[in-house]
Amino acid sequence: MSTIEKALQKNKEQKAETREKNTLEAAQEKAQELQQEQNNTVSEPVQEPIAESAAPLVNEESVKPPQTSVAPTSAKEKFIPLTNIQKDGFVSNMGRNTINEEYRAIKRKVLSNAFGPLAKTLNNANIVMVTSPNPNEGKTFTAINLALSIALEQDKTVLLVDADVLRPSVMKTIDQPFENGLMEYLLGEIDDLGEVIHHTSLDTLRIIPAGKSHHLSTELLASEKMLESVSEFAHRYPDRVVIIDSPPLLGINETAILANLAGQAVIVVQEGKTTLTRLSQAVDHLNPDMAKGFVINKAMGSSGDSAGYYGYYYGSEE
Repeated sequence: MSTIEKALQKNKEQKAETREKNTLEAAQEKAQELQQEQNNTVSEPVQEPIAESAAPLVNEESVKPPQTSVAPTSAKEKFIPLTNIQKDGFVSNMGRNTINEEYRAIKRKVLSNAFGPLAKTLNNANIVMVTSPNPNEGKTFTAINLALSIALEQDKTVLLVDADVLRPSVMKTIDQPFENGLMEYLLGEIDDLGEVIHHTSLDTLRIIPAGKSHHLSTELLASEKMLESVSEFAHRYPDRVVIIDSPPLLGINETAILANLAGQAVIVVQEGKTTLTRLSQAVDHLNPDMAKGFVINKAMGSSGDSAGYYGYYYGSEE
């Protein structure tokens, strides 16, 4: 069974587990509501505050909340607030929820490959490209959530790079205006790379926007300047993970170039949209020496514009 087929099979198994879990949680919530109603019925008119029976478990969100008032440290640095996206289905520090748990599972595999024993066998193991076979399968959503989830770690920093220079989406997705970015730096219009690295309201997360489109984008991404930049990203900060939101794999030349710069690839597949044949063709565009993972997106009958990770398998093709 191939990695792709294992991902789909694991997705089906997780659907059944999630349905059973949701049913149990609903029954528990109903029982708690009934108990609360009974308590309210027999309570005195004036009630003393009731202490919680147990303290909440300590988790990474409560230990290290994001800094919401971080200011740029120099006049050149830009600042991107992230307060608006917490209500839009993204990973946040607002307690334990489904999306946080889903991306926690993904990041554990990514971090293990980036800093564990496998890192010695990968080129730039801490450089992770996020892509998909076709447009509109949720890769940008996944790239942002993966970056946010890793940024909640106690000892890691994240740089999110929008390298989908033909259809840049990161800034739009987080509800931010156009900013100069990667293309302006590669074109030489901006000399200092630091000028296109934007601080955010999470002090462990930085973002490089794509910048403007350019007819020589393929050549620019394949340039020595890009290679040097990625090398600096990979080696300057030993605790840093670089997430690259990359173009789709099919029909786009830029993606194959980026695949030679990264040590890991996360391939996002929308359930029911891409056939196994097309997915296999897409994976063929990647460097065979990369570690590859698959995210099954928009699964379990999601409706409307909602999207999420509901199935994951990580490993090399067999």
